[in-house]
Amino acid sequence: MTRPVLECVPNVSEGRDAQLIARLADAIRGVAGVRLADVHSDPDHHRSVFTFMGAPDAVESAALALADAVFETVDMRGHRGVHRRIGALDVVPFIPLRDMTMTDAVSRAQVFGRTVARRHDFPVFFYGAASDGGRALHDVRAGEYEGLAERLGQPASRPDAGPAVFDPVKGATAVGARDVLVAYNVWLASRDLVAAREIARSIRSSSGRLPALQAIGVPLARQGLVQVSMNLLDYRVTSLARAFDAVAAEAARRGIGIKRGELVGLAPRAAFAGRPPASVGLADMKMEQYLETHIDAAG
Repeated sequence: MTRPVLECVPNVSEGRDAQLIARLADAIRGVAGVRLADVHSDPDHHRSVFTFMGAPDAVESAALALADAVFETVDMRGHRGVHRRIGALDVVPFIPLRDMTMTDAVSRAQVFGRTVARRHDFPVFFYGAASDGGRALHDVRAGEYEGLAERLGQPASRPDAGPAVFDPVKGATAVGARDVLVAYNVWLASRDLVAAREIARSIRSSSGRLPALQAIGVPLARQGLVQVSMNLLDYRVTSLARAFDAVAAEAARRGIGIKRGELVGLAPRAAFAGRPPASVGLADMKMEQYLETHIDAAG
């Protein structure tokens, strides 16, 4: 008999302190019934992505344990990175994987959001299916952390839970419910940030190109490269293969090569559209990076 499996993929605004990141991971591991499937940290993004799953009650408890650990250790006042963010615990999405509906995930997200806001006395915004009208995450992040104090002072921008008061240490958190999203980056063999941004703009859905694809160009100072950073909102519509080919074609038009691909977290096998990982720049991909490996083990 199978059991329900819920996934949670919190993004924390810390990607440089290995000991601190390990401490945050241990907070998740300390909750029985949860499988920590992946931790991905990037010093240029200054961000870590934790992917865990398991029984719904356990996943909700693990998300709260992570929040407690984050707010003990992460201070936004000196945070700088290339990724957009509004707070220390920047975003906490809940994803129904097996024997769960989106309605179930929404309920979990809203309970978590209200609980963490009350426990830590700071603002929480709902997004995606967890919000009225399906508010987009980029709308929640409008103005980022630097504009949060001003935004909280506007009646139209009140948080869904917690006080409309700026906490400079914690910032705010976006809590949502969504389908499986594949976070995928392509490193260009170039330092040309203008080109990376042009490529991102030319392929994303907001420009009328690839549907269900978000893309931005960002610098990777520590690598001496630039990156096209992407979210595949629906891998069944735009696969990893299609996204990679689009980036590679636009880069080639500009005389730029591809360094490698990078998977942030996990991806379903179907996201590759029948192609081997190496064909999308993921030559070193491991079995543990397939989502299905962990769903089977989680229940």
